[in-house]
Amino acid sequence: MTASVESNAAVAGNNSARRSVQSPAMPPSASRAARRGTRRPRPALLPPGLTVALLLLAGAGVDARAEAAERTESAGTPVQVLTYHNDLARTGQNRRETALTPANVNVANFGKVGFFPTDGLVYAQPLYLSHRSIAGGVHNVLYVATEHDSVYAFDADTGAVLWQTSLLGAGETPSDDRGCGQIEPEIGVTATPVIDPAAGPHGAIYVVGMSRNAAGRYFQRLHALDVDTGAEQPASPVTIEADCPGSGENSSGGRLRFDPAMYKERSGLLLLHGVIYTTWASHCDHPPFNAWLIAYDARTLRQVAVLNLTPNGTEGGLWGSGAAPAADAEGSIYLTVGNGTFDTELDGRGFPRHQDFGNTFLKLSTAGGGLAVADYFAMKNVVWESSVDWDLASGGVLRLPDQTDAAGRVRRLAIAAGKDQAIYVVDCDHFGGFRPDRNDVYQELTGALAGQEYGMPAYFDGTVYYGAMADSIHAYRIHDARLPATPTSQTPNKFGYPGTTPSISANDAADAILWAIELREAAVLHAYDARDLTRELYNSDQAPDHRDQFGSGIKFAVPTIAGGRVFVGAQTGVAVFGLLAR
Repeated sequence: MTASVESNAAVAGNNSARRSVQSPAMPPSASRAARRGTRRPRPALLPPGLTVALLLLAGAGVDARAEAAERTESAGTPVQVLTYHNDLARTGQNRRETALTPANVNVANFGKVGFFPTDGLVYAQPLYLSHRSIAGGVHNVLYVATEHDSVYAFDADTGAVLWQTSLLGAGETPSDDRGCGQIEPEIGVTATPVIDPAAGPHGAIYVVGMSRNAAGRYFQRLHALDVDTGAEQPASPVTIEADCPGSGENSSGGRLRFDPAMYKERSGLLLLHGVIYTTWASHCDHPPFNAWLIAYDARTLRQVAVLNLTPNGTEGGLWGSGAAPAADAEGSIYLTVGNGTFDTELDGRGFPRHQDFGNTFLKLSTAGGGLAVADYFAMKNVVWESSVDWDLASGGVLRLPDQTDAAGRVRRLAIAAGKDQAIYVVDCDHFGGFRPDRNDVYQELTGALAGQEYGMPAYFDGTVYYGAMADSIHAYRIHDARLPATPTSQTPNKFGYPGTTPSISANDAADAILWAIELREAAVLHAYDARDLTRELYNSDQAPDHRDQFGSGIKFAVPTIAGGRVFVGAQTGVAVFGLLAR
């Protein structure tokens, strides 16, 4: 395996952190091309040291930050959303939301209160830190990454741009779409970053950006930016390169090489025990590609591990519709692999003889600082499902809290679903492996979902929530460590392509709200009573005169709920929802 660490100067062309003012939110009459993410002019830069408070929130006054601080102070400790879907288990729950309740989230009291414009599409989930001392003030901060290779720190309550950093090197642009319409017209930052509040002098946000230079060479780089200034941390960025033993596609002399042009980092970043894990997917199944995991020490950005899950075969991308791999405190990583080569001939351990794990549900070990497959589950018809593109990796993995079964035994479980419309629950101590005659898995709900799963479930207070394509959002109340055969409740409306990945806000066990984004030409934010999904509290289509509309949505978008606000990535920025000023 190899790694190449560039000095800051090598890619310093546009990397300096700077404060800037964005243009106003785009009006509803904006052209379709603009709503779909056509590049707009770069925002004007302000002279260093000049502070401008840009109040974008409807009804916000000079005391907006003070009011926001009061909201977050009431919870006792700072509010943080540091990673995709809130935590390593990927539950999607924020149980410290005190401002938003089922009683006040309704069209009369709640709606769109602002829009934070950006220079590109926002595929990555916005992240959040409260009570940050930046530029002489205390701010709640929203971190937003774009497909134009920019990272923003917004004051989450006023919309002021605290800093903006470009990840592009001198003479570089974001990647083109690589002949694939999945992400267009450009590819920069797609994966949700991850924040380590303890890294460096103030904390660091880790981001992967894709770019190209004038000679047509493509780059994938891992950056570590100071969360308070946007400046590159020491040793940042590192150019992502890797090779490993293998005879699969793009191999030579018994070695397989990672080609940055052929991959995008679709799944969110995972930070586990001081290591950043990156996972890689193809552009539209364009060959050649394989299933790469590449890991870096979060402090030094030195490459520490490489694992390829189809080293002697083909395909098997890791994408999860944007979902980051799940993990637990013991250091195990849980993920699904896309359709690709699976060796039905097994070795003495019952593992694929040639180490090809296409279209499987995996548990990875990080023991000794390495990466290795510790256990796996494959469907009995795994080869056929791969041949028809029934991709298990279209869905992310949720690591459930430990459950107690009817016999009093504690069960350690993880759950996933993909394109075959079944829900698979695995025992983390015995995944089940592969059997050609049956699925040896802890629990399987065949046909539980009316459509394919593109995203992942949420979890709150003993209930799992799934939002598959062309289906309602289903709630499954766990009993005796098993999901019921039919949903406990479900939403009255269905979600078209690609379905939805729900998130939950609550004040501990009270006032639980399920939030979901419906992808349409004019996207819709929905809010439901999490304990009774038949009760819709609010949606952004209810208000008159398009008050709460925010333009075209983003595929696989996940709402971020923090500090009395709901933040939704969109084509031209981030829509902000909250309680309306009175």
